[in-house]
Parts: sequence; structure tokens; C-alpha cells
Amino acid sequence: MPRYALRVEYHGGPFAGWQRQADQPSVQGAIEHALAKLEPRDHTIAAAGRTDAGVHGLAQVAHCDMEKDWDPFRLSEALNHHLKPDPVAIVACAQVAGDWHARFSARERRYLFRILMRRAPVTHLKGLVWRVNAALDVEAMQAGADHLVGRHDFTTFRSSICQADSPVKTLDRLDVTRVDSPHGPEVQFDVRARSFLHNQVRSFVGTLERVGAGAWAPEDVKAALVACDRAACGPVCPPDGLYLAGVGYPADPFVASVEFHQPGTRAT
Repeated sequence: MPRYALRVEYHGGPFAGWQRQADQPSVQGAIEHALAKLEPRDHTIAAAGRTDAGVHGLAQVAHCDMEKDWDPFRLSEALNHHLKPDPVAIVACAQVAGDWHARFSARERRYLFRILMRRAPVTHLKGLVWRVNAALDVEAMQAGADHLVGRHDFTTFRSSICQADSPVKTLDRLDVTRVDSPHGPEVQFDVRARSFLHNQVRSFVGTLERVGAGAWAPEDVKAALVACDRAACGPVCPPDGLYLAGVGYPADPFVASVEFHQPGTRAT
């Protein structure tokens, strides 16, 4: 059966998360339902990361197996037609080897988190950012973040329901920057690792917000990490503002994919 990699964009607001659930809407369920419209049977797709309820996807990656030998562009167009009106889009599609796996072939996951600093309520960005009322000290937040980079036991920043075999992970990057947007100043987090624990990024951001607000010193982040105690973690921030921003592979499966198809030409 031909296997296809899908790069998926979605708004997480209406969904209970990526993973299929029997009685709640999910991103996985929406895509599998669309696949069943193209080839009527049960479909099971795999993804690089299982995002939680309310978390968004800028460049989630999944794979599906089809019976028909689909042109990748036609497959993405057909899926997008059947995904309407759900806020899910297949933005790239490529045929891959039969042993390629969206999760197990991945070498890096990249997350973006956005904090909007303003007192006014959010309108256009509702559900897409975490709004805080006061300005945050970005330099102090970066100083706190620097203690987390590297290989550590991240028990403090691990959800109590996390199913990972070990709390030891290597965090490759945690960059904190201020960005001026039309809606107001934002603090954006660029977080990268091969894999993450459940709620790890939201635990990082909630803790570092306390540093930016002056309630914690940057050194308190190191003390919390060393404690290896969930009770030492700062508050877990809301899912609003968290995006799975990209997935890295040894070779980019989408390097030759077609996102725009000119009339009269065949997509390759």
C-alpha cells in the first residue's frame, strides 16, 4: 500500500486534542473521516506528536496508507475538500517509503508559544495566545530558560499522567524573545527537542512567566529542576498560544511536494 506523508495545519480550539476519541472531536478523527470518504474503510493514521486539547498545529506531520496510487497533490486537494468545515488543512503531501513513520522517523519537534502582553481582552487572537496583563522581563525569562537547556531529569516539568518511560530528556533549545505585533507586544518561545514529556512545554512557559513577572528569580528555575518534584513547578500555562511548529527528519519528505498546481500541468 502506498504511504503518504501529510503536513497538517489546524486550529486546536474545537478539538479535544490530536488523538482520536470515541465521544469527542479530534484532529486525527477528522482526517481519518476524510480519508474514509476517498477509500471507504477504517483508516488509522500516525502523527509526529499528540497535541492536547486547544493546542494548535502549524506543521504537524502524519502519515497514511492508501490502496490507490494517489498523486500527492490530488490527495491533498481531495482531503481538504472533505475536511471542510473543520479548521484542518493538508498543506503538503508526499509519497514516502513504506517503512517511513511520522513519529518514529522524526529527529526533532519544534514548538512555538505566544504570550500577548496587554490589558485589553483578546479579540482576533482569541484562543491563539495567552494574554497576560503586565509586561514581562524577557531577559530574566531567558536567564531562567538557560538552566533548562541540555540533558536533565525533567520530573518537575512532567505531568502526573505522563506515560513516558523516563523523565530524562535533552532540551536542545529554549529561546525567549520579544516580538512587536499589531495586537501588542508578544513574548515568543522557540522550544526544540527530539521528544517531550506530557505538558513539558506548558510547564516551562508557566514557570518562566513567573520569572518574567518578578515572582521568581531566574535561579529559582534551576532549583525547581534539580528538585525533581512536580510540586516545585510553577503553574502550568493554558494551551492557548501553544503550536506544534515543525518536525525535523533526516531527509525532508516534503522537499519536492507541490502546494500550488497550475492549470494544465500535472502535479508531481
